[in-house]
Amino acid sequence: MIDPDTAWAAVQRRDKNYDGQFVTGVLSTGIYCRPSCAARHPLRKNVRFFAGPEQAEAAGLRACKRCAPGHVSRDEAAVAKAVTMIESAHERIALKTLAVAVGYSETHFQRVFKRKLGVSPAAYARGLRADKARQELSGETRVTDAIYDAGYSGPSAFYRDNEKRLGMSPSAWKNGGQGAVIHWSVVDTYLGRMLVAATDKGVCRLSFNEGEAELRARFPAATLDEGGAEFAALVADVVAAVERPSDASHIPLDVQGTAFQEAVWAELQKIPPGETRSYAELAAAVGKPKAYRAAGSANGANNIAVLIPCHRVIASDGSMGGYAYGLEIKEKLLEAEKTG
Repeated sequence: MIDPDTAWAAVQRRDKNYDGQFVTGVLSTGIYCRPSCAARHPLRKNVRFFAGPEQAEAAGLRACKRCAPGHVSRDEAAVAKAVTMIESAHERIALKTLAVAVGYSETHFQRVFKRKLGVSPAAYARGLRADKARQELSGETRVTDAIYDAGYSGPSAFYRDNEKRLGMSPSAWKNGGQGAVIHWSVVDTYLGRMLVAATDKGVCRLSFNEGEAELRARFPAATLDEGGAEFAALVADVVAAVERPSDASHIPLDVQGTAFQEAVWAELQKIPPGETRSYAELAAAVGKPKAYRAAGSANGANNIAVLIPCHRVIASDGSMGGYAYGLEIKEKLLEAEKTG
């Protein structure tokens, strides 16, 4: 169920983006509404949130006649139909084809889809294909077969879609980094010993209290190299970004994840230094307000600390929540960003 504070804030804004994500039960009147309902707002003490109409009705509430919360909106139906088309397709579907199928203009449907799911139809499809390819590559399937089975027209299409996400080839990925060169270094910072590792594409690992053994466990077949002048310059840039919190978007990253994980990581990078978000707010930002636990999991799957600032996410009650490298480091990072 969605975080109650996030849900109440959406109700107060009459935010249509949350329609279909939950319903608002008003215990004093016995009705339930959409978050965007235009009726006068009830008192907070009389409100209870439900995942959907079925749960609200099981609690004895009836649907509001004004906002018809049990009715699936045209936008919701259009996005659901498009998702089904994308997931069942064996090749790419053009935005125009999707828009015609659901009765929208291309531009309007692009906005509707992204508002509901947090990514464009093309990005959603790319994420599905890449996820399927990764699953195939992690098994016994030959690389070329996995690429075609995932819905790509050929190896060049796979590389084109994943150029910014993969620092190593699919075969290297499958075989623990075989054939890949990863430059690495451990440096001293005010937070302690920090591991920085990068492929030719960008930083692929930033962590604390780790070294060569942990890096090799992640990439057992890769060639680990301590790097030269170019890598040293990258490390210096990374250290500066960690010790003097600022915009680090100029530092290249080599990250891999599912479409949802990458959407979460992108939102993390939008949080300004000195500010924090709750897991529920993070989930809402990617268009999945019910998925705050999944957002927490995506946060924990982040391989690049600080540059993808998962430390800026805290619990809804204001407590620190968790952190892979210990709460002391998380607290120091947040304090430095607030005062810096």
